Amino acid sequence: MYIAIEGIDTAGKSTQITTLASAFPHAIITKEPGATAVGKEIRELVLSARAKSKKAEFLLFLADRAEHIKEVIEPNREKMIISDRSAVSGVAYALIQGEIEKEELVSLNNFATNGIYPQKIFLLFLTKEELEFRLSQKELDGIELRGSAYLLKIQDAIIEAAKLLKLELVTIDATQSREEISAQILKNIN
Repeated sequence: MYIAIEGIDTAGKSTQITTLASAFPHAIITKEPGATAVGKEIRELVLSARAKSKKAEFLLFLADRAEHIKEVIEPNREKMIISDRSAVSGVAYALIQGEIEKEELVSLNNFATNGIYPQKIFLLFLTKEELEFRLSQKELDGIELRGSAYLLKIQDAIIEAAKLLKLELVTIDATQSREEISAQILKNIN
């Protein structure tokens, strides 16, 4: 089974993936962007926020996604695969930019992924108040520096992206305890 944990920065994706890795010790743990050698370079470039064109940023995500599918997902399709983010995030970021038509977003992602998507996606949903508190507790990267309003737009766009890609999305309140969140994810996997 191929699942993805989605959520805006600070939602607790890494914490939940660590818990899932313990529950599924033979699982392939991966991330997007940055799971492959090429992907690591792309991730650094995207997080540096040096690209001036939003289309260029989107195409970088697509290049990483194509490499990720080829190198990580396709060879392990018979195993449990747990991914930190997926195509849903890439589409969500592109949706809020508004520079690419929705049909093109779907088409380009189908091309990059060969139509391979997570069977289930978990969105760790944050309130504005909780997001702002969590951001105040850390050093911010290029994406986080865009602010809480931007990140909350992405969160809404994640929901829209999952619908556009016709993927199953399970929304979980990320203000709950780590244990409650983990229990909900595990319940929905089994």
